[in-house]
Amino acid sequence: MGTFEGRTALVTGGSRGIGLAIARSLVDRGARVVLTARKPEALEEAVASLGGPEVAVGVPGNAGDAGHRAEAVRTAVERFGSLDHLVGNVGINPVYGPVVDLELDAFRKILDTNVVGTLGLVQEAWRAWMGEHGGSVLVVASVAGLKASPNIAGYGVSKAALINLVTQLAVELGPRVTVNAVAPAVVKTRFAGALYEGREAEAAAAYPAGRLGEPEDIGEAAAYLLGAGWVTGQTLVLDGGALSRGPA
Repeated sequence: MGTFEGRTALVTGGSRGIGLAIARSLVDRGARVVLTARKPEALEEAVASLGGPEVAVGVPGNAGDAGHRAEAVRTAVERFGSLDHLVGNVGINPVYGPVVDLELDAFRKILDTNVVGTLGLVQEAWRAWMGEHGGSVLVVASVAGLKASPNIAGYGVSKAALINLVTQLAVELGPRVTVNAVAPAVVKTRFAGALYEGREAEAAAAYPAGRLGEPEDIGEAAAYLLGAGWVTGQTLVLDGGALSRGPA
């Protein structure tokens, strides 16, 4: 896989889990990274684990805040001199249950953070750097956006919107910028803990690969898509084969 030497990436939700794994995959290939997350302490730990301020910097804040998004983009350009790769990895799921019973204010919050916030970040990156210099964008979607997902229906609808957003942006931003997505199934992170903790073997039995995902699985795929110059508008499903298993 190609080198990212001399390039800068901005990774939202980068203090742990999938976001941190993507950041580590890029740093291992020579990139400098700007990480965002809500908790400053977690960001400090993530920056230290990646090698410190020479290769990583954290910008704490809320992804739904336009000012924070602008600050993160500005930090990448001012601190490291470019913004070549953008990873939208913010996702919330504050409620569980069927979509027909979903509180509409909660649904608005999910859509505002997961979809509107992601689009706002891409807009900032495009205006500040990528529109003139080019680059690549990766959005972290979910298999929940590709099928009905009991109990996380609102989250799934937001991820389906992101998958469509990727195809739209790929057309609008090409040829300067490639735009792709990954759609993971259950990955062993704190965010997904309710889906497998205490029953991991049972949860993994549905996967032909025989296990749940690890954050590093997503990190490796992300590095490929961010560096793949002739792949755009695509969603790469990372699910251990789960969607290949149809009804009996």
